[in-house]
Amino acid sequence: MRSIIIVTAAFALAGMPAAFASEGYVYEGKWGKLGGADGELAFPQGVALAPNGNVYVGDTGNSRVQYFTPTGSFLGKWGTRGTGEGEFRSPAILDVAPNGNVYVPEFLGLRIQYFTATGGYLGQWHAHQVRGVDVSSAGNVYAVCEQESLIQCFTASGSLICQWGGPGTTNGRFVQPTDVAVAPNGNVYVSDWGNCRIQYFTAEGSFLGKWGQLGTANGEFRRAMGLDVAADGTVFVVEEVNCRVQYFTPAGSFLGKFGSYGRGDGEFDWPFSLAVMPSGDRVYVCDYSNHRIQYFRPTEPAVAPTSLGKIKALFE
Repeated sequence: MRSIIIVTAAFALAGMPAAFASEGYVYEGKWGKLGGADGELAFPQGVALAPNGNVYVGDTGNSRVQYFTPTGSFLGKWGTRGTGEGEFRSPAILDVAPNGNVYVPEFLGLRIQYFTATGGYLGQWHAHQVRGVDVSSAGNVYAVCEQESLIQCFTASGSLICQWGGPGTTNGRFVQPTDVAVAPNGNVYVSDWGNCRIQYFTAEGSFLGKWGQLGTANGEFRRAMGLDVAADGTVFVVEEVNCRVQYFTPAGSFLGKFGSYGRGDGEFDWPFSLAVMPSGDRVYVCDYSNHRIQYFRPTEPAVAPTSLGKIKALFE
């Protein structure tokens, strides 16, 4: 489960919601370049954070998973191209469970495999063309079946619990959905790629709401790809074509954005997915065509609340 907490003592004392305290996000660092050596990447699709802060990357072009420290120092890897246990055809948007197990969907391999934190094979089950997964706090695995336009929920070992969706443009239906994220309250957010929108549901799949349409303005999308939900409910969405990250309230009100097309620091070329550090210190973006991971930090608060002087006085 991916999460974020943005809290400062002054804003907490002032009663200002932590989710709205930050002005935005700025570039902090990066790692990776095209290649097959340790720490190098080839068209990575997935990035996910472990409970201990380590960063896992679905290195799609190299048919493997690599994992790193929070600032990108190489720690380990596993996988080769193939169809056997621990082998991959196309590792996609992976996730790490609260217990540290790593779930890796294979879009072309038609399955989900799961491993220990260091790559020890644990098991697998069939799933049709899964583009992304997210693991809830209870350990259930939500999967996006892109071609069938379905959301499926499994137990930690792969038993089907429920499913919903199907092709279409009406509420609760999708056109090639690409990612799923479970909020702390259990609601499930889905990146509805073909419909250029985000939809959200109860844990069992009852429709709750939606936002977005085709475009480049705030709150609009050109191919919303990966998404993540913060611990405070803030929803982060990365866009493939607009090459940016937007973030919203739980009901879809626009809060901010960062990123643009390019190869420089803080720029993206077909960004694929994202993950947010539990402390709120960093947002990691999987920069697919630039063969790298970039990470960002929140800036200082945009406007000091008028009550800040009163708070300061309490400590003088």
